[in-house]
Amino acid sequence: MAFATVADRAEGDGMTVSFGEAFKFWLKLGFISFGGPAGQIAIMHRELVEQKRWISERRFLHALNYCMVLPGPEAQQLATYIGWLMHRTWGGIVAGGLFVLPSLFILIALSWVYVAFGHVEWVAGLFYGIKPAVAAIVIHAVWRIGSRTLKNPRRTPALWVIALLSFVALAVLDVPFPLVVLTAGIAGAIGGRVSPAQFSTGSGHAAADKDYGPALIDDHTPTPPHATFAKSRLAKVVIAGALLWLLPMGAIVATQGWNATLAQMGWFFTKAALLTFGGAYAVLPYVYQGAVEHYQWLTGPQMIDGLALGETTPGPLIMVVAFVGFVGGWTKQVLGPDALFLGAALAATVVTWFTFLPSFLFILAGGPLVESTHGNLKFTAPLTAITAAVVGVIASLAVFFLWHIGRTPSGGVDTVALLIAAAAAIALFRLKWGVIPVIATCAVAGMVLRIAGLA
Repeated sequence: MAFATVADRAEGDGMTVSFGEAFKFWLKLGFISFGGPAGQIAIMHRELVEQKRWISERRFLHALNYCMVLPGPEAQQLATYIGWLMHRTWGGIVAGGLFVLPSLFILIALSWVYVAFGHVEWVAGLFYGIKPAVAAIVIHAVWRIGSRTLKNPRRTPALWVIALLSFVALAVLDVPFPLVVLTAGIAGAIGGRVSPAQFSTGSGHAAADKDYGPALIDDHTPTPPHATFAKSRLAKVVIAGALLWLLPMGAIVATQGWNATLAQMGWFFTKAALLTFGGAYAVLPYVYQGAVEHYQWLTGPQMIDGLALGETTPGPLIMVVAFVGFVGGWTKQVLGPDALFLGAALAATVVTWFTFLPSFLFILAGGPLVESTHGNLKFTAPLTAITAAVVGVIASLAVFFLWHIGRTPSGGVDTVALLIAAAAAIALFRLKWGVIPVIATCAVAGMVLRIAGLA
């Protein structure tokens, strides 16, 4: 199967990409997609725009800008979008699915090592060093997102106020995360009408200004029939999506009951999937409130460890939810004490399913509808306000992490952990190290210090 309009291109170069060739690339991408959203998008741009020429620069950015509007992991949605544009529904499912599956299998394995051997001295030392690195990474995320969204405070004071109030709401008042997002969106909708200039900061992606030569999906390649809006097609996708949610949830409820751990995980992470504006860091406070404080599927320190594992594996960072599911399934013994691993792996899979299902539906159902709204202030102003709120939300997460890693079990100050966090921050901000080298170096340092009895 090849892109439907290739034969009609003026260049007539006969470029086609079979479904099998695309499948191989998406599988490869699932294993090399390190570096968070920015790194993953950069990898796709290099491979698809610059080298393979499957899509032009402008069409790539157009798709990316659409994915930025949606809740959920934009890199995974971008892969789904391009796969769907090239090879219809199954192309999108394969591209988005293979972006996630390798990470799921890797995290299940690492989570098992964590719960089964985490008490071993050298393993505990590794995580002792990783936790401060994660705190520094979150602080770096605050700066990275904030520098894109919060420009000159004299020009956009409203966005700064929204960010500050969001920080106070989460860090001090313990306001539920969904309420913070909803309030920010309403403020943006109102502010976009009252003071449009403060909420028209754009998507943060520069316009396309490079030409890498003819592409399979070029600037002027017509939108294929399957990507144009049709009520019947929309109805089919919505019905299919509803069934894909109802059938597994119904099976879980029928066998274990609505109050069972697996059912509550499915429902909780469905809600989380609809709130991930701004990426994984933004939704982590909500996951913490639910998974740690309300359901007690895992502890706060375990949550930090899970984020560390998520940072070191390929795939979207929101895959940390698989770790949450695994540890929760293990702790709650969802299939009984004699099937701890099987129950935990099932919980991780259930959590992943309900977290990512909405992302596929947003692309397959909403793609033809939402593309035309791009650049319309009444749609982008609420998103801009939510992104500003996300800065405050992630800042509250950074404070939470620093508070936990900076305390000893006896309640004192853990100076060594704070020094590791400071060194990691210097490596990220000043030395421009990548996430993986920072985590690896801090992990080794933690292990050495723990074995030497210095931590």
